[in-house]
Amino acid sequence: MDSQPQQPSQEGGPLAGYRVLDLSVNVLGPVATQILGDMGADVIKIETPDGDYTRQIGPSRSPKMGALFLNSNRNKRSVVLDLKKPGDKAALLDLVRSADVLVHSMRPGAAERLGIDYAQIRAVNPRIIHASASGFRLDSERRDWPAFDDVIQGASGIAGMMARATGEPRYYPTVIADKLCGYILASSIAMALVWRERTGHGQQVNVPMMDAMVGFNLVEHLWGATLDQPELGLGYSRVFSPHRRPYPTLDGHVCVMAVMDGQWLRLFDAIGRPELAADPRFLSAELRTANIDALYGILAEAIAGETTATWRRRFDAADVPNGPANSLEDLLVEPYLVQTGYFQHHQHPSEGAFVTTRIPVEFSDSPGRVRRLPPRLGEHTEEVLAELRAASPET
Repeated sequence: MDSQPQQPSQEGGPLAGYRVLDLSVNVLGPVATQILGDMGADVIKIETPDGDYTRQIGPSRSPKMGALFLNSNRNKRSVVLDLKKPGDKAALLDLVRSADVLVHSMRPGAAERLGIDYAQIRAVNPRIIHASASGFRLDSERRDWPAFDDVIQGASGIAGMMARATGEPRYYPTVIADKLCGYILASSIAMALVWRERTGHGQQVNVPMMDAMVGFNLVEHLWGATLDQPELGLGYSRVFSPHRRPYPTLDGHVCVMAVMDGQWLRLFDAIGRPELAADPRFLSAELRTANIDALYGILAEAIAGETTATWRRRFDAADVPNGPANSLEDLLVEPYLVQTGYFQHHQHPSEGAFVTTRIPVEFSDSPGRVRRLPPRLGEHTEEVLAELRAASPET
């Protein structure tokens, strides 16, 4: 990794000038608002006196600055407010008047009781985008059911797909529902801001995690049910093949994949089996899909006889998509990531040496920037409240 400290840029991005109030906790909401902050929005993270729970998760150098929090809360200012206190609730409503977006991750009933549901916030600022993520649709009987990543992974079919592939139900080893729904929430907020620019109207935006993940999972797996014929089966058979995995080599593993006919022909040549191009089982995409276990089994057997480096060279020469099977540790020294400066080093005012990942989206004219490193709990309370007093007509 590049070890030269960099100072966060003060330049803006495509969302510069917008203010976002982030009342969310854990992963989903903070990931969404970090994306907005990366793109230039002024994100004010409203926290309880105890702070976001993720402040306690992962290695840390000081209390309530855990690694999980640090990875989802850059480009934000932290303000501590106890919304059960009238004075702090009034301060929040003052912030609402100046905000473009309010984001929360509470169950709808809890938001209503706390006075931050859409109806109550819209009464204060009709132009605001009120954004949330819930487990289920707001108009359903499950609107107030609790939902975390593991619950949604199970309900949306992920654990069942893993059982079909491996023999037992399992979760993906990442909080995929939280993170993916966070990305959907961020993009939906941006769309709502575009709508407001065109019409002048704010609106409510909600991402039901169950709906989002079922749709995500069924892109390829709705299969026969797409034609209203579930008897044709559900599930894209290729991805359930027991041979669909990084292929063992003499000294490690290699990932390789062919899709189009030309790629398969070149792959057959690369493994020294050109005769497979004439095999009646593999003459078309439909036939290859029907016989995928046999096809992947042949590849696995052939690839086992050479080193990873040998196969990488052969596949590159044949223009066949391939790559390494990196571990988490490998990512820190992965040549592409090193070359592109993906891991960015900073000096955090209180936490010292700090590494963050590069913003993954590129804009030619308005790129996002790391302008602020993750805040200490309540670090900006006085700063933000002073801005409110300065903007108040009474002053």
